[in-house]
Amino acid sequence: MMCLLVSLKCSFVFMTLTFTLGKSIPAKISKQEKIQDREYWYEQARIALRRRLQYSDDHRPFAKNVILFVGDGMGVATTTASRILRGQRMGNSGEDHELAWDTFPAVALAKTYNMDAQVGESSACATALMCGVKTNFETVGLDARGRFENCFSSFSSRVPSLIDWAQESGKSTGIVTNTRITHATPAALYGHAPSRYWEDDSKVPPASRKSCKDLARQLIENDPGRNINVLLGGGRRHWLPKVAHDPEMTKEEGRRLDGRNLIDDWLRDKKKRGLKAEYVWNKGLLEKVKPNQADYLLGLFAFSHMDFEVDRDPSPLGDPSLADMTRSALSILVKNPKGFLLVVEGGRIDHAHHYNNAYRALDETLAMETAVLAALSMVNPTETLIIVTSDHSHVMTIGGQATPRGHPILGPDSKVSDVDGQPYTTLLYGNGPGYATPRIVPMNTTSAMEDRNQVHASAIPRQWGTHAGEDVPVYALGPLATTLFAGTFDQSYIPHAIAYSACLGEHRLRCQGLDHYVPSSTHNCSPSEVSGNAVNGQPVAVASSVMADDGHRVISSKGIQIKLQDFVLVSIGIVKFLAVS
Repeated sequence: MMCLLVSLKCSFVFMTLTFTLGKSIPAKISKQEKIQDREYWYEQARIALRRRLQYSDDHRPFAKNVILFVGDGMGVATTTASRILRGQRMGNSGEDHELAWDTFPAVALAKTYNMDAQVGESSACATALMCGVKTNFETVGLDARGRFENCFSSFSSRVPSLIDWAQESGKSTGIVTNTRITHATPAALYGHAPSRYWEDDSKVPPASRKSCKDLARQLIENDPGRNINVLLGGGRRHWLPKVAHDPEMTKEEGRRLDGRNLIDDWLRDKKKRGLKAEYVWNKGLLEKVKPNQADYLLGLFAFSHMDFEVDRDPSPLGDPSLADMTRSALSILVKNPKGFLLVVEGGRIDHAHHYNNAYRALDETLAMETAVLAALSMVNPTETLIIVTSDHSHVMTIGGQATPRGHPILGPDSKVSDVDGQPYTTLLYGNGPGYATPRIVPMNTTSAMEDRNQVHASAIPRQWGTHAGEDVPVYALGPLATTLFAGTFDQSYIPHAIAYSACLGEHRLRCQGLDHYVPSSTHNCSPSEVSGNAVNGQPVAVASSVMADDGHRVISSKGIQIKLQDFVLVSIGIVKFLAVS
């Protein structure tokens, strides 16, 4: 009974305090604006953290290093089919095979919707995944106050990323991707743009060019981009001016209209600051880089996106694999005694799915698994948090009727349709270029080239297959992985959980023993509203769980702190006044 009374008292105090102080919020701030801003999503992440940490007795482990793997477009069906394919390539049935992340001790699900979209889009999902806020379709590095292609809306809506937080803590940072380095997912780590398509100045509307920098310029001129130690990927076209020819695709010219060669500018900046830096553009040059002689490395290996793994030229004049780039990045990043943050994107899984080309989608997933294995061999998992997840899913399905174990995952099902008597593939798409009337049937392929180029049937005709809206898996290994990465949460929670484990951002003092999330020894009626901190020996009741740097929770609108016993007296007076009125 006493506990019930205490709980009711705590609930009453919080509701009354919220009602009373809510009048201090300016009327011009609408409810929708409050919901959309950065602070709202930060607060949601704090609440989600407390829910998970209350079940852990030991909050002390922390991650010196963080590696985040993002399989772009890698949903549950993709991981399942890729697992089977890997096992079958090894001569087994495949269903019982384990991918590298299948052995991770923590598994969770992330919700991938955007602020204005039920089915997530890459740059908005990447902003949630890298910056910890939900945002609008096709914007990047902004909260939801940013509006698509509205340059000026980006000024007040910019949000920091995991790389900002890591650099503030003195860690080395790196990005590896097989897409363009200015593409949607990597751009969220350093860029702030009202359009993900502003990769170079030719894509920025003329009226906005004087006020808003393109993403490539932000990467080499602004923080945190100019301080990223390792940048490996594709997309030279956005770095080169129109008058410059690409070194590999010699008939292609750069796309910049400002006449600048940003590769030269990147090298010039590092030299001016006395930093050891190298630029490479093929596999052979990357292999010659000596980690002890380079603290900064830029590698741009393709005019646009890098080749799919199955099409990649593995010679010294060709492209490195995702695993090759991961190893090269880590060889430089591990030198920092304060640790590092590395983000690796398997970005072409998504592209193959857009083509309804299951072969390349699964093959790209397995290429990312090889990169995960490479990373695992180079780090200590007791001090390294490793996350494998996706930004969104795709509309590929896996199904059949009594399909036997070991049946080829990329082939036709063992039975034909009981309606039209025609075969169909085990892997099908909900929409995309695989639609036909009469419907497309699996080819009787006779060569490996035909196998890899096969387009799987879809139910609805579209030029490109779309993303899917279901939750995506999150696999985690390392300090606090099983505590932080459990259950279902918004995608925007993930970077905050990473920050807690690695003592980054607002959790940077945790490793020094200043942890705002250690449970209080007093009555814990409402941990997200009543703080365990005290002023003059009294607990402090607050209307927000925003933390001040000194460890006290404060009300974000006015910074007011009120003693619990004093507020109860005030609340009783308010209730009596209302009753009389």
